[in-house]
Amino acid sequence: MTATSLARPVTTSSTPALSWVGRYRRWVVAGDALVICSALAGVYGGRFGSRFELPSPLVSGVPYAVVGLSLAAAWLLSLQQMRCYDGRVLGHGSDEYRRVATGSLHVAAFVAIGCYVLDLPLARGFVALAWPAGTAGLIGWRFAARKWLHSRRRRDASWSHRVLVVGTEFRAAHLIRQLRREPYAGYAVAGVCLPDGYDDTLPGFPDVPVLGTFDDVRQTLARLGADTVAVTGLTIPRMRSLAWELEGTGVDLVVAPALTDVAGPRVHTRPVAGLPLLHVEEPELQGPRRIAKNVLERAIAVAAVALLLPVGAIIAMAIRLDSPGPALFRQTRVGIGGRRFTLYKFRSMVRDAESIRETLRNDGNGVLFKMRRDPRVTRVGGLLRRWSLDELPQLVNVIKGDMSLVGPRPPLPAEVATYGADASRRLLVRPGLTGLWQVSGRSDLSWEDTVRLDLYYVENWSITTDLVILWKTIGAVLRRDGAY
Repeated sequence: MTATSLARPVTTSSTPALSWVGRYRRWVVAGDALVICSALAGVYGGRFGSRFELPSPLVSGVPYAVVGLSLAAAWLLSLQQMRCYDGRVLGHGSDEYRRVATGSLHVAAFVAIGCYVLDLPLARGFVALAWPAGTAGLIGWRFAARKWLHSRRRRDASWSHRVLVVGTEFRAAHLIRQLRREPYAGYAVAGVCLPDGYDDTLPGFPDVPVLGTFDDVRQTLARLGADTVAVTGLTIPRMRSLAWELEGTGVDLVVAPALTDVAGPRVHTRPVAGLPLLHVEEPELQGPRRIAKNVLERAIAVAAVALLLPVGAIIAMAIRLDSPGPALFRQTRVGIGGRRFTLYKFRSMVRDAESIRETLRNDGNGVLFKMRRDPRVTRVGGLLRRWSLDELPQLVNVIKGDMSLVGPRPPLPAEVATYGADASRRLLVRPGLTGLWQVSGRSDLSWEDTVRLDLYYVENWSITTDLVILWKTIGAVLRRDGAY
């Protein structure tokens, strides 16, 4: 779901209290200041010695201590100018990290140009080291702060925006369902306003009260204490009227278009004849970035195989000692364009596992066969599965070009035979050793969620997204979510 801001009302005394926003912003600002000062002080000590001398070295007669404090203030001001402390940015998406990096780059560029133009003898090593160290520290701090906020939101809804949904019954139910999939995003639905006649609660959502009609939105907001109105399925005159009605209240108005599962970089707003038209770019299935992804992933896979050869040898030996049979398991899977290939894994089951599968109960999602306590899994195999070590040989598939490091789950031919038009789009790209399905629950996912996540990746992939998924895979493996 993509939310597009429609109005930015003037803040007044009637603005709902958002105490968590103010507290979180203060913590983030304090953390940013600490990171920046620590980076500057660390680089100062490395450049001029671990002992801070008095008087300190000078820059055109100005002590480095004063220069450092000025740089810290300029750095924070640059972050402020990039709206890094805006409540609409804090804790939301990769845009927060991009703004932090851009604001930091602006400071480095300003200092470099200023020193060149004014011929200031500022030590180049001081700036060259302080900027990357501070930027990395800021992004790391923002990541840690965001994880804390997400954890807090899962336990306490008061750390989320209170949302009043306004729309037709079907569209409102769909929006609420989407928002509840990711509670850490910070949108807690407190009520809904439907068109004319309504019941006490929204069908399918007994905990979401229906608080009025489209004509009762402003009064409902005052009674509910909501700070955000999410609109879906309204006509243009009603939406315009609602935007006018909310002016001066300080309440955010966002609209959820019918277009879903499209990432922000593919969506561009174009004002045409007074209409905010959404231009959606085609998925990038070919081109230079695809080539770069392929080359980068193969290089990483080659390096990983070289480093993990001793680990692989130990695992293979343990498998052979634990149960008779080969250490490697080979299975036919379907890759890009429907082409079949041989997938490699460390064997985690008994030798005749496939022949006795029909006698077992399927705990999976109907299409995928999974058992929480599969009797075919060996002792060593259970350990390998818990830590996803059985998938290490798939690095060879990445090197061969059958798979990617990140992509949809590699399906079996029998699964592909049941695909409809939607699921078949998973075959437009190479399957992955990991992917959104891996970091979102794996075997605990329903078939619909598995397909939805894979299609989202196919439509919206990027190298940055791949790096984020690889990072999240480490956490998913350590937590062992859905690993059985």
